[in-house]
Amino acid sequence: QVQLVESGGGLVQAGGSLRLSCAASGSIFRINIMGWYRQAPGKQRELVATITTGGSTNYADSVKGRFTITRDNAKNTMSLQMNSLKPEDTAVYYCKYNDPSGRDYWGQGTQVTVSS
Repeated sequence: QVQLVESGGGLVQAGGSLRLSCAASGSIFRINIMGWYRQAPGKQRELVATITTGGSTNYADSVKGRFTITRDNAKNTMSLQMNSLKPEDTAVYYCKYNDPSGRDYWGQGTQVTVSS
């Protein structure tokens, strides 16, 4: 089992910045993929960014150049630096851990609200 705890959400004005963090604990595989997903009201959950233990990253087109995903493998933590936030970035952001067997674990989510 893997437990994920997100933090760092909140309310920010358009153009502002927020930093989300995710701490993983439990049976962590040395090789894994972690990522951030988000779900806005009335919409499906969507990929924001992912990062492997080797540091390879993948971003949704909508956040490229504005968001940066990083991780600390020694501490089993992951962060998402979000700059130049837009109202359309408003959503609940979820941390996800994917182990080598393909099993997914999700955090409880953290609300990000961007006011115009």
